[in-house]
Amino acid sequence: MNDTAKPLKEMQPTRKFFIGIDSDGCAFDSMGVKQRECFCPWMIGYFGLAPVAEAARQCKEFADLFSKTRGANRHKTVVRILTELLPSHPQVIERGFHVPVFKHYAAWVNNPKSLLSNAGLKKAIEESTDPAAKKELSIALEWSNKVNETVAAIVKGIPPFPYVRQCLEKMSKTADILVVSATPGEALEREWQEHDIAKYVRIIAGQDMGSKEEHLAMTAKAKYGTNCSLMIGDALGDFKAAMKNGCLFYPINPGDEVRSWKRLLDEGFDKFINGTYTGNYAAKLIAEFDKCLPENPPWLK
Repeated sequence: MNDTAKPLKEMQPTRKFFIGIDSDGCAFDSMGVKQRECFCPWMIGYFGLAPVAEAARQCKEFADLFSKTRGANRHKTVVRILTELLPSHPQVIERGFHVPVFKHYAAWVNNPKSLLSNAGLKKAIEESTDPAAKKELSIALEWSNKVNETVAAIVKGIPPFPYVRQCLEKMSKTADILVVSATPGEALEREWQEHDIAKYVRIIAGQDMGSKEEHLAMTAKAKYGTNCSLMIGDALGDFKAAMKNGCLFYPINPGDEVRSWKRLLDEGFDKFINGTYTGNYAAKLIAEFDKCLPENPPWLK
């Protein structure tokens, strides 16, 4: 956590209830275009994966859209692809391709003290005295910057999922709403302002304010009563962040987002504020959500 998180630390409740909501793939149908058109092509280029581009694309889609690491920090996902998914892909094995090893980058990503953002990368590069580490971290930073630039150029005009606006309007009357996301804050601000839904939320928190777990720790965990905080998300990371901070969790199921939002509007939020969300109702939703996100890719079954 750093100074950019000051608004979260200082936020005080104005309502009895708290709602945390993820953005990409949850409130907005933007994950697919971002991963396929912005993240993946530049990952292939910067990390030297052109000889197995199709395999790299399959790994990126599985890791970021269709598995339990959906919605994870971009750097964690790249390391998973380079060290786990891509080396096991049949195309990579058949072609005898040696996946580039970025051990210094992986070490930075796997260090729990690292701030997994562009600012964190810049700091790590400045503090490193190892030329090899500086080179790897610089490649990662150039890739991340290029992704942000491409997202800004390409991802425009994508509206929220149906029923998101109605849910926000309804929830804002009785709950403080916070955007809880691993996306850079600048992109979040642009997307939420573009579609005139930023007015429903107290703070838009992106990766520059810390992790999702830290966002909730600074707000929901410390300032609202038992069973008065709800995290809305579409990824396992959202669920884990909620559980670690004593929040209830409402899933937006990948591939069935519209029905998930309609259910929240029609019954889920009402159960939350009436104190009947916990127990069998929540357990059923979470079990349904878990089935949407497998652990292993098809080629490892």
